Amino acid sequence: MSVTRRRLSGPGFESTALALSRAALVGLVVLFAGLRLAGAGVGLETQAAVYLVGMVALNLPHGGYEHFANLRRRAREFRWQYVAGYLALAGGFVGLFLLAPVVGLALAVGVAVAKGGGGDLHVLRATTGTDHLRTRTQDLLAVAARGGAVMAVPIVAWPNTFHAFGSLMVGLVEPGGLGPAAAYFDVTRPLVGGLYGAAVLAHLGLGFARRPGDGAWLADAAETLLLVAYFAVVPVVVAVGLYFPLWYSARQVARELAVEEPDTGGRDLLGGEGASSGAVALRAWGVLVAGALATAAVAVAFWWLVPNPLANSSFRFGAVAFWSVLISVIAFPHVVVGSVLDRDRGIWYVP
Repeated sequence: MSVTRRRLSGPGFESTALALSRAALVGLVVLFAGLRLAGAGVGLETQAAVYLVGMVALNLPHGGYEHFANLRRRAREFRWQYVAGYLALAGGFVGLFLLAPVVGLALAVGVAVAKGGGGDLHVLRATTGTDHLRTRTQDLLAVAARGGAVMAVPIVAWPNTFHAFGSLMVGLVEPGGLGPAAAYFDVTRPLVGGLYGAAVLAHLGLGFARRPGDGAWLADAAETLLLVAYFAVVPVVVAVGLYFPLWYSARQVARELAVEEPDTGGRDLLGGEGASSGAVALRAWGVLVAGALATAAVAVAFWWLVPNPLANSSFRFGAVAFWSVLISVIAFPHVVVGSVLDRDRGIWYVP
């Protein structure tokens, strides 16, 4: 049964963060709809540049921060178990992708759906409320409707671009490896669209029938439809590249501002309340550097392991393909270890 958690610290900056996330997507929808009506477009090279800026420069630091915020006050033994589990799952993903890149691509798509939808569900609980989501089934439908927009809508709305970059991702290991699966794309595309459409209708329909009249369902429905419009109108490379920093990260900031920090009894990585400001700053710098070096090490190792790190393509397109797989390697344990297995708190904590 879903439990509503809303504004435990009072309305304020979290409302601003939510408003900015909505305004950002609305603005992009209007911009690209206007460009389409004017017969103008944005070249793939430019789209690739936007993607890399959004996913590398803007979104990656927030992903590291989510883990830091989760582990900051946890017990030391738990931290080491957390890191070990993270590395094990990341290594398992790399192994799977090297052995079966098409299966790895499918897992990457699933990870994006789970991260976007799961993260958004917790934001709803912490801010606008989830009294209209009364069962576990409704929670899963919310994850599918919101997270599914990230992948299912582009498959239907931007099939050629989605397929081209999917082929490049598989091509990191096996050039042309997506070909056999692509032969069934005319079947899978409408199937994905139909299943996703059914999930959205079920999510909104059940929520409407069970709404308590507090406005939570209306906010949920408006945001869900905004996500559908965004991924249908904005070219997929730009849409994915800007979705995570402008929507996902901004809304997780809102969630964190809306909830109270739990007292877990663990030692604070930054030294706690008794530490001097200089010591806190030094520890924060050390954590930042350690996280950056760890991420760089994973990136370098993955670069050397894959046979074609740029997928035999141009630098920008190859970099998009490489980073899309790498970020999935990082995001898989991010979701599993950071949320599914961490039931006491997790990266999307709502008390």
